[in-house]
Amino acid sequence: MVVDGLLYTKEHEWVKVEGGIATIGISDHAQEQLGEITFVELPAVGQEFAKQGELAIAESSKAASDIYSPISGKVTEINTELEAAPEKVNEDCYNSGWFCKMQITDPSSTKDLMDAKQYEEYLKGI
Repeated sequence: MVVDGLLYTKEHEWVKVEGGIATIGISDHAQEQLGEITFVELPAVGQEFAKQGELAIAESSKAASDIYSPISGKVTEINTELEAAPEKVNEDCYNSGWFCKMQITDPSSTKDLMDAKQYEEYLKGI
């Protein structure tokens, strides 16, 4: 499932931009590939990341996977619910399974992200 209105990376992160704030998570494809997520390591509030910086880690029954920052920004909020219930990423990756929110520090960092249609096409090729 790919959700309209979000932006996507080739590494399967999604971004919802509202004003200068970006909510970030992993796509349905990513959570499916990972399998049952058993642990999520989130960034600290206040931490700054360059685009493609290592933002978080998702561990599953299959593997551990790095989650990369799809934009340049500063973490303003983390989804603390994932610490006790990492399975929320599998259950609803686009809503309750988000990882963090960031203040976008470089608006141009969203320019090369894919929209839903482009991401669907990208998924067909992998």
